[in-house]
Amino acid sequence: MSRRISLLVVALPAAAILAGCTLQRSAPGTARALASSAMADDHMAHMNTADLSMPAMRASGAQQGIAGLPASNNTAPARLKASPRHAEWVKIAWDAGSADSIMAWVVYPASPNSRAKAPVVVVVHEIFGLSTWVRGVADQVAADGFIAIAPDFLSKVRGGPSSVELPADSARKLIAGVNAADRNRAISAAANYAMMLPSAQQKYAVIGYCWGGQTVFMHAVNGGLKGFSGGVAFYGLPYTTGGTPATATTAAVPASINTDSIAKISKPVMLLNGSKDARIAAAMPALDSIMKAMKKDYAGTNYEGATHGFLRAQDDPKATRDEPEEAANLAATKDGWPKTIAFLKKNLGVK
Repeated sequence: MSRRISLLVVALPAAAILAGCTLQRSAPGTARALASSAMADDHMAHMNTADLSMPAMRASGAQQGIAGLPASNNTAPARLKASPRHAEWVKIAWDAGSADSIMAWVVYPASPNSRAKAPVVVVVHEIFGLSTWVRGVADQVAADGFIAIAPDFLSKVRGGPSSVELPADSARKLIAGVNAADRNRAISAAANYAMMLPSAQQKYAVIGYCWGGQTVFMHAVNGGLKGFSGGVAFYGLPYTTGGTPATATTAAVPASINTDSIAKISKPVMLLNGSKDARIAAAMPALDSIMKAMKKDYAGTNYEGATHGFLRAQDDPKATRDEPEEAANLAATKDGWPKTIAFLKKNLGVK
């Protein structure tokens, strides 16, 4: 497999600069939202201790995971090393005239027809940054026939673009500094770079995990660029409106899905979650009802017994073994990934 670093910095047209949404807990466009844009990400604030810690990578020898599915955390290094697909690091300007660049990992599909053009899928990483595992997901996306591009959303806050993988704890601390506007700018920059490749079709979708799942919803609310065709969010929620505390005379009002932001979604979206992520699982019935009432193109699946991060975990042995959970994570992956590829092919017009 070919590997090289491209030093080309691509400047994007000013039209690509998106008016980003704000933090998940605030309705976009409000004074409250603008005032809170520097606050920590609500998605992280509600994650439990286990979800905030990336699983330790354990040696798996030459094992590459299950063919046709993304590699798990443990099998991603071997899968990447053995991949026959061409992949490369590229630097992309945030927008026209910007001195700041984003590092991104691009993987190209191996097509039997060298003249065939492929649509683009932007892969959005978790709170742990652009890890080996996320690059492995991009490799599988390319294996399924798309040009995959995984931007490093931490490129600016880490001090500049780099192909060096950050320790998970460092990435988790830095990611709170990436606001919603920059999330949308990064997706737009990556999508534009990939759609301008000679081998690309001029349409794209977005898939993301954890923090990246929330980012998928943000981009759908924002509307994206011309060519945006939909998104798949793994264990991430759209914007919510904060609740109201109880007083001596009134009961507390819980946080709820922000319906004003949902109304702005015009492209298909899908949410895949593990039932052990109780916060997202609890919000899904209300989200389903809102989407149905607004006649949105939406589907949600909550996998019984699976965890937050099931696609990464799969059946990798836990430090303290939990075989039912490992089996549930793998079952969710075996159902969720084909659903994802079917969604992408349908909405990107791939037969």
